Amino acid sequence: MSDVNKPMPERGDTPDFAKPGSLLHWLDKRLPLVETWNEHVGQYYAPKNFNFWYFFGSLALLVLVNQFVTGIWLTMSYKPSAAEAFNSIEYIMRDVDWGWLIRYMHSTGASAFFIVVYLHMFRGLLYGSYKQPRELVWIIGMLIFLVLMGEAFMGYLLPWGQMSYWGAQVIISLFGAIPFVGPDLAVWIRGDYVISDATLNRFFALHVIALPLVLLILVFLHIVALHRVGSNNPDGVDIKKVKGPDGTPLDGIPFHPYYSVKDSVGAVAFAFLFALVIFYFPEGGGFFLEPPNFEPANPLKTPEHIAPVWYFTPFYAILRAIPDKFLGVMAMGGAIGVLFLLPWLDRCPVRSIRYRGLSFKILLTVFTVSFIALGYLGTQPATPTLTRLAQLFTLGYFSFFILLPFTSAREKCKPVPTRVTYHG
Repeated sequence: MSDVNKPMPERGDTPDFAKPGSLLHWLDKRLPLVETWNEHVGQYYAPKNFNFWYFFGSLALLVLVNQFVTGIWLTMSYKPSAAEAFNSIEYIMRDVDWGWLIRYMHSTGASAFFIVVYLHMFRGLLYGSYKQPRELVWIIGMLIFLVLMGEAFMGYLLPWGQMSYWGAQVIISLFGAIPFVGPDLAVWIRGDYVISDATLNRFFALHVIALPLVLLILVFLHIVALHRVGSNNPDGVDIKKVKGPDGTPLDGIPFHPYYSVKDSVGAVAFAFLFALVIFYFPEGGGFFLEPPNFEPANPLKTPEHIAPVWYFTPFYAILRAIPDKFLGVMAMGGAIGVLFLLPWLDRCPVRSIRYRGLSFKILLTVFTVSFIALGYLGTQPATPTLTRLAQLFTLGYFSFFILLPFTSAREKCKPVPTRVTYHG
């Protein structure tokens, strides 16, 4: 029989390259490669109606790989000491072959990572991806977000520039506001009474070894937990409820090749935009790389305006909006911690915003506007007017979580379809 007339193998059959006698068959007997591939890629059924918002999960994985690869290359020339750190960055930028490109890919990649992650989280809010049965997926995702913030903060100190030094000084000093244990905790984090060589060394170890390992484990758990319960979709419909005679969801398609190809197109578009920023706008107007950070750290010279990098500024603005330092630290921590409780604060049985009531749409709009506004205010000097605005938007941020249990329990929603729908 010719290859043209040869019947196609049924889904789930062993592929030719894994037949007995092949190398893959030998490996598969000892390590479940084919089974793992089928469970998480080849035979993992995803909803047919994924839209633009579903690109950001795979893009987050792409940027994570970029950060790991470029980070490894940077460590080959970086010197983790207070005397040599800044000069080693200059050496990478000026003398190492393609060092400037690798450094910009890493620094721009950090900002790209948070852009992608924030949009990924926003999609979860839009379509209720934190709701039953995906509570654990959301919690692990939030743990990834926390570790990512820690990873970014540790890495922010490593260039040993002015903003790196003084930004770390401000953030670490916040721990000193904790009653009883605060001062000792701040000393323990620094490894000294001031930010010094010891601080740089421990931050380097955490940034390069400890936190990336934790991040990899959490990403693995996030994907496994997601594939256990299945992906959500813009309709918030469970595709596992309607299955065909072969037991596969009628509203699902295999992730590979359909979404692997689609995500590849998204990755190409993202890479194009990423390259534009790297080659023409690597400092991001002072948001990705601040001008003071091109000066070596000087403990005797304070920058005119100290602010963390942009992806921390929404929470930094909340901190500054509270007059009392300890209460400000509590509010800043609470702004992140309350996100963990979202699956239990939202009592509405409907997942997708397409079918949610007006109250949820208003609350989510207020929350989104407040978050963006706080992000901008955190980059500006704390004038009385801007502080008042920060207090107003802090109230808007927390009102989403405070009011949600009451409004969601009485929400009037539209009828939810039993099958997925398509929207142009």
